[in-house]
Amino acid sequence: MKSVDILINNAGFLRNIAFAETNSDTAERTFNINFFVPAQLIRLLLPLMGKNSRSHIVNISSMGGVQGSAKFPGLAYYSASKAALACLTECLAEEYKEHNIAFNCLALGAAQTEMLEEAFPGYKAPVTAKEMAVLVSDFAVKGQKYFNGKIIPVSGSTP
Repeated sequence: MKSVDILINNAGFLRNIAFAETNSDTAERTFNINFFVPAQLIRLLLPLMGKNSRSHIVNISSMGGVQGSAKFPGLAYYSASKAALACLTECLAEEYKEHNIAFNCLALGAAQTEMLEEAFPGYKAPVTAKEMAVLVSDFAVKGQKYFNGKIIPVSGSTP
């Protein structure tokens, strides 16, 4: 029987646009990519998870989507969509706690990616994409042993 042990939802769409200037197409695209697509993928893969061993779903959010963190102008829809994904993580951890599946969320701070460069030209993040990928990969393999339903900030600051 086929099974899935790890799912990393790393979808991301970010446009640095003032809230009042964001058109409905951009707002909808932001929520579709950052929230609805990962939620749909989880729903589709759930029947294949937790079969042979404890499965782990890791949702990649943002420090901008964490309550109490610093917020940036132009990222209202991005931050709200990532907050929704973090909340979904907590809800599903509770709903599936008896199904041998762990749900966790890593709220990443700035990593040097093309998406970041496009949104904030000239900004240099303190972490490379490769460094962040190693952390996410290690967490995906080991994190379910220690965490379930957690939103874990991954940033040296806020953000």
